[in-house]
Amino acid sequence: MSPTAKLLFPLVLSLLSSSVIVGAWKTFEVPHVDGQDDTPALLAVLPDYAENSTILFKKGVHYNIWTPIKFPVLKNVEVRVEGNLSYPQDMATVQAIVGSSSFPGHWFTFTGGNNVTLAGSKDPKWGWVDSYGQQWWDKREQVNRPHGWAFAKITNGVIRDMKLWKPVAWSFSTSGSKNVHAYNNRIYALSENMDKAFPFNTDGFSAGGTDLLFENNHIQNGDDCVTVGNGAKNVIFRNTFCEGGHGLSIGSLGKNGQVADVQNILIENIHITNSLYGARFKSWTGGNGLARNITWRNIKFERIRFPIYVTQNYWDQNLGPKPVVDNITNTHIEDMTFENFIGTIDDSPKYFEGTCISDPCWYYVEGATGREAIIFDLYPDTVKNIVAKRIVPVTMSLALPRVMCNSTTVTNDVGFKCQNGLFVPTRAGIF
Repeated sequence: MSPTAKLLFPLVLSLLSSSVIVGAWKTFEVPHVDGQDDTPALLAVLPDYAENSTILFKKGVHYNIWTPIKFPVLKNVEVRVEGNLSYPQDMATVQAIVGSSSFPGHWFTFTGGNNVTLAGSKDPKWGWVDSYGQQWWDKREQVNRPHGWAFAKITNGVIRDMKLWKPVAWSFSTSGSKNVHAYNNRIYALSENMDKAFPFNTDGFSAGGTDLLFENNHIQNGDDCVTVGNGAKNVIFRNTFCEGGHGLSIGSLGKNGQVADVQNILIENIHITNSLYGARFKSWTGGNGLARNITWRNIKFERIRFPIYVTQNYWDQNLGPKPVVDNITNTHIEDMTFENFIGTIDDSPKYFEGTCISDPCWYYVEGATGREAIIFDLYPDTVKNIVAKRIVPVTMSLALPRVMCNSTTVTNDVGFKCQNGLFVPTRAGIF
């Protein structure tokens, strides 16, 4: 069975075994009153529509979601966002809510359930969720920011046709969910001035859980297009456009000695442009555990600073120099593949990315020239079978691309000459 089939097989089985809907179906059309918060009216009746129901935000209506919505555990429920939803425009109001002890963690929080659908609208003018993120980015305000949607602890779930307009911070999370299909969603989190008003931490999908399929999404943001977190297994992220952020990421893993467990991840058929990273793996010094069977393939990249970047040496550079760790341990890597990458490296000597608020920049790599197609920052005796195949990078200056790799940290042919120098493909990197 091919690696793709191995990933898809449990997902297909789970889809086929989804719950059968039994009983009368109910529909609740969320009411709206101009100038008032529409959340309380919904919260008052949610327990009555927690099973075999549609909760409808009606097309043609501009809803005021001025306080967070926390759904009860749901069974056979669809939430249809066909109208436009808006957060409060006043930042202080939002910050007070987010900073309160009662805030559930996201503005929209699913707390669990089975056979749950979150559906937007195919109408380009309707189904938008407006968070008024630009004003937060203009002020570089990072205190008490609202996270968007927690699609958490859902078994047999769908997220489709959702459209987020300038989310303030993290967009979608699937923490603890199983058998989720997220497709045809759009996230627009690009600032009007990406240099001076950068959309910090506007991650697209935070993939947590098992048997997850993300496909045909369109993500423009200022952080990870997708980030795969600890505990994620059997995840596919494919056929997607990513712009402006920090790439296709695994991690970070192993913070504060955490034991990582990430397995069977496939990221493929991606067009990524104007991003700091292309494919990225990051684990903290001092971490533990294993990241296994991870593949990025068929990646078209344009104007990317670091097309392939793997580090077991991650730390928060905004907080100072690399910390001293007495017991050096790391998340181990096994069977990691980068395959069929083609595109351009932005090697401008004046390169600047909007998250650069420290000196040196948090993404600074000692010794890097800006022309590196691949960086493997690894520890000895922690990596088994890592390889980059059919990588075709071109620098925008037309200078020869380079790599950074320490040959004492790898035991297999990694697909190129493992050195701090020119990118020279080897047999494993060609065939």
